[in-house]
Amino acid sequence: MYSRILVPVDGSPTSNAGLDEAIKLAKQFGSRLRLLHVVDQMPLAVSAEGFGVMSVDVLGLLKEAGERVLADAKARVDAAGVPVDTLLVDSPNSRLSDHVTAVAKEWPAELIVIGTHGRRGIGRVLMGSDAEQVVRHAPVPVLLYRAVEGGQTDAASA
Repeated sequence: MYSRILVPVDGSPTSNAGLDEAIKLAKQFGSRLRLLHVVDQMPLAVSAEGFGVMSVDVLGLLKEAGERVLADAKARVDAAGVPVDTLLVDSPNSRLSDHVTAVAKEWPAELIVIGTHGRRGIGRVLMGSDAEQVVRHAPVPVLLYRAVEGGQTDAASA
C-alpha cells in the first residue's frame, strides 16, 4: 500500500514512538523508510548579534547531534530488517514543515509519519505546530503519532 514512508525524527520520545509505528507499517507493507532530521537554526538566527560568531561552532554541534539522531533511528530500523536511508537537512530559511513537505514531494513519499506533542490552547499558539503545518501542506497522507497523558502515544490519521 505504501512503498515509501517519510519519517521526520528528532530523538524525542514522541518522535521515537512515531518511528516505531512507521517501522510496524513498513514491515506490514514491505515499505522503505526515509528518516529526515532538520537542523533547526531558527533559535540562532533570532538570537543576539552573536549568530555570525557562534554559528560555526554551534551549527557544527547541531549537525553532529542531528547525525547522531539519524544514526540511532537508522539502527532501530535496521534492527527491524526494514530498508532505510537517512537525510540531514541544514537550512536557516524555513520551518521544519517546509522541509518535510519538500522532501515528501522530491523523494517521492507515499505517507508521512510524524510524532506530535498534541499541544492545545495557548501551548499550541505559543509553540506553533510543525505537525499541523505538515498536515496542511503535505502532498500525501500524514499519520500523526500523538503523545497522550502519562507518556503513552496514540496514532491519529490526517
